[in-house]
Amino acid sequence: MGTLYKRRGSRNWMMAVTVDGRQVCQSSHTSNKRLADQILSRWETEVFERRYYLPKSSPPLFADWADDALAKVPHPNTRKRYGSSVAKLKAAFGKARLSNISAERIEDYKETRLSEGVEAATINHDLRVLRRLMRLAERKRLISRNPFLEVDFLKQKNPRPPHILTFEEEERILAAAAPFLRVLAVLILETGMRSHREALALKWDAINFANDSIRVRESKTRAGIRNIPMTQRCKTELLSWWEMLGPKFSPFVFPNLSAPAKPRNDIRHAWEKALKDAGIEHFWIYNLRHTFASRLSAAGVSDLFVAQMIGHNSPGILQKYSKAIDEYRRDAVRKLEGMRAEYALRLHESAKITTVLLQ
Repeated sequence: MGTLYKRRGSRNWMMAVTVDGRQVCQSSHTSNKRLADQILSRWETEVFERRYYLPKSSPPLFADWADDALAKVPHPNTRKRYGSSVAKLKAAFGKARLSNISAERIEDYKETRLSEGVEAATINHDLRVLRRLMRLAERKRLISRNPFLEVDFLKQKNPRPPHILTFEEEERILAAAAPFLRVLAVLILETGMRSHREALALKWDAINFANDSIRVRESKTRAGIRNIPMTQRCKTELLSWWEMLGPKFSPFVFPNLSAPAKPRNDIRHAWEKALKDAGIEHFWIYNLRHTFASRLSAAGVSDLFVAQMIGHNSPGILQKYSKAIDEYRRDAVRKLEGMRAEYALRLHESAKITTVLLQ
């Protein structure tokens, strides 16, 4: 049975419950007795249902815990992305013990960052990292309860929808693109590969020209490790590129020309120039991946197989159904090729009609 009480000079109600024979006290963070009583009842229920437990050891400082957790993030790019958020979080919570990071302190962090003019999306990114750190701490029983159960993320502005390329825009970009960029664009448009983590990191030994497939060995998620069937167009572009800069020059399909043992990692200027020369408003090359997925959907491919083709880790789909077998993936690519052939036929018929009218 829990109790409510007030400390001398304090406006908020304190709560006390017995957990494993020990009395545990904490603030309700409210001066309203009725609300405090409701919070106490919820806490008593958690204790009764064994969803609340005492930490098994003294919790470390947040700064130490964050550094330790960050060092264990396996992917270097993810670790780098988390690192910027951890630096901001340590400035706010670094000297506090994990058990002292409450929902109230997290709300204060949100308000402070907003007052500094920081965008809601940036703050939410930091909060997701903090939530992950606190969830890990709860799992290791360094804290009794994750404070994020009482924290809401900030509302964000609706993001701009991705630019889905038309076939006419695609032709203009490919005509204006540098040779390596043309091959890269075709590769993403025909496979849905991620531009930096998958396409630019691609090695020649991951391409099986005999079997018309590409093996993605490293990706953002586990679902991204996959075999991708090649369209004939993609294969033709890669074979032509292989004759120019094949494995004898570099193990990477898109090598750094000044250091062939390394992949090319900066394509921003080349991409911006291609868009400018093609007379198309700027959008990120990552949108070519969205274009691939959109075209598959338009060709009648199910959402499940689209997700599988692009290596998307979607809990709502991939955890509910089994993985698509290779034949279904190849059928998806055949539908995409059929869609492109239909567009080419319409273009040809239109040109013929124009010629007749001009005669």
